[in-house]
Amino acid sequence: MIKESELILNPDGSIYHLNLLPEDIASTIITVGDPKRVARISAHFDVIEVKKEKREFVTHTGIYKGKRITVIATGIGPDNIDIVLNELDALVNIDFKTRKIKDELTSLNIIRIGTSGSLQADIPVDSFVLGKYGLGLDNMLRSYDLTGITETKIEEAFVQHTNWDLDKGKPTVIKGSEVLLNKIQSEKTFTGFTATAGGFYGPQGRVLRLPLQDAELNHKMDSFSFEGTKLTNLEMETSAIYGLSKMLGHEALSANAIIANRANQTFSKDPYKVVDELIEYVLFKLSL
Repeated sequence: MIKESELILNPDGSIYHLNLLPEDIASTIITVGDPKRVARISAHFDVIEVKKEKREFVTHTGIYKGKRITVIATGIGPDNIDIVLNELDALVNIDFKTRKIKDELTSLNIIRIGTSGSLQADIPVDSFVLGKYGLGLDNMLRSYDLTGITETKIEEAFVQHTNWDLDKGKPTVIKGSEVLLNKIQSEKTFTGFTATAGGFYGPQGRVLRLPLQDAELNHKMDSFSFEGTKLTNLEMETSAIYGLSKMLGHEALSANAIIANRANQTFSKDPYKVVDELIEYVLFKLSL
């Protein structure tokens, strides 16, 4: 039995942070960072069945072209993903009445729709990138037993290529869902390594008033590839989603709207438009 201090429920029986009951979510889940983006996605639904929120965690569940889909705002960063993924899994795989893990486990399909910056000059702003791998530059996943989960050869190659300072912890590389990648990719999409940083400024190589530990890191990442796969983009959630999903038995894919190009220092003229286009693209692919 899982103790009350580990599986925390609200007085109405909902999971603590997300404020959701098991029946509130679908088996297909879209995650977004921005709470306001939830309504921009659910506006496409034919019917909205559930609207709930607590803190930054806004959730809408509804029907899109006959398919039940949940959209949930995670907020920003790997720490928030740790909360959301564990609580989503608990909603489908733990019996809240007995506080025991169910005998038959449910696998969710989890698709991140987010914004990102390209690290490659030939991946322009306003394009779509699907993360074939998540490359974690943070340390959140290292709290878990990652035996058999990470791509250790790629991790070692990245550490060597960038001369990574292990005082910052060892990067993690997790493969995304091939099932979802095959379903959502097309001639419109780029694929590669999606790097996940634990912050927006220093961890992504931005300088305001503070110096960086490695001012050349972004340039080193630009040139990293492994067996023909390049490091395409940088954001703040993908590797955490991939790692937790793989450990928990879920399928996960990160779809990124490229609003900035760090290589040629350009920014989208209309970032909201490219996000809306990605939303429509992913919803269409999920409905097939």
